[in-house]
Amino acid sequence: MTVTEPNVEAARPQMSDIDVFGVTHPGLRRPINEDQFFIATVHKTLQVYSSSLPAEAMPDLTSDSRGWLFMVADGVGGRPEGEKASATALRAIAEYVTHTMRFYYRNDPQHTEATFLRDLQNAVLKSDEAVRAEAEGTATTLTMVAVRWPRAYLIQVGDSRCYRLRDGRLEQLTKDQTMAQALVDAGVLPAGAAEGSRWRHVLTGAIGGRETTPVTTPIDCRWSDVVLLCTDGLTKHVSDEEIKEQLATRKSSEAICGALLALALERGGSDNITLVAGRLRDQAPAPGGAGALSGRINAPSPSCRAPAWVGRWGSRTGRTAHSCRPRCWESSRCS
Repeated sequence: MTVTEPNVEAARPQMSDIDVFGVTHPGLRRPINEDQFFIATVHKTLQVYSSSLPAEAMPDLTSDSRGWLFMVADGVGGRPEGEKASATALRAIAEYVTHTMRFYYRNDPQHTEATFLRDLQNAVLKSDEAVRAEAEGTATTLTMVAVRWPRAYLIQVGDSRCYRLRDGRLEQLTKDQTMAQALVDAGVLPAGAAEGSRWRHVLTGAIGGRETTPVTTPIDCRWSDVVLLCTDGLTKHVSDEEIKEQLATRKSSEAICGALLALALERGGSDNITLVAGRLRDQAPAPGGAGALSGRINAPSPSCRAPAWVGRWGSRTGRTAHSCRPRCWESSRCS
């Protein structure tokens, strides 16, 4: 009997299968939002310099998606211009991925998984260099997921988290780089005591900080997985069990982010709050598909008093200033 390998390319999700949404909110007590998020898809593209072909005869010269990139970053509180550190880190990684990483060469025998992981670590170290050069004296956390179906690669510095819901079980795929977690690992604190420790928010690693130690983790992808990246502004107010309940609803990523954000705000919103949720659709997409501009953004909480940055897969990340009511966002189809 001949055993055939699964056709990964045939099973690879298409743009219409992907439901990813990101939101960041300053919370209710902080005057400045030092968090950032980033959602991107990676393509091969040909940019035409000049041609005798008429524009209408020119084919689409951008390939299907070859990978996806999701990031959250939390500028370290108590330092000047934390928002500059988080923004600088994400920009530097985006530039490295665009110009240096061979992200989509899945058939290149020289480009193994180990090489790709090394590239990801180099991207993070480049972002560390950029923060030290452009935002000296600042620091930021970073949690990033790079997807090359059917694998994903998680990389983390600091205490922003990545969760995955699989088969009804919530897994925290990252380990906090905090003094509290280090004390647990050393046996000084009992397991589970980190959450209530006064050392919980003292970082042992950060981009631009005293120590930058990127931790990379390769993971497999399943169609039914639901993934959440978040900063600690969420987990200060929302428990893992409540996160699990929301991810298990199989609602849209926007609905998941909105529900979790509302919970954090209702319980005080003591810090900046950022979330990126991602899932694959288990039914046919609505007309227009995931590649269309999002039509409407709803205010996440009746207690909201400040602008939030929001972004949906397939549309440009932008700012929607809402005053406790829905507003249209960058879409001519809004009614």
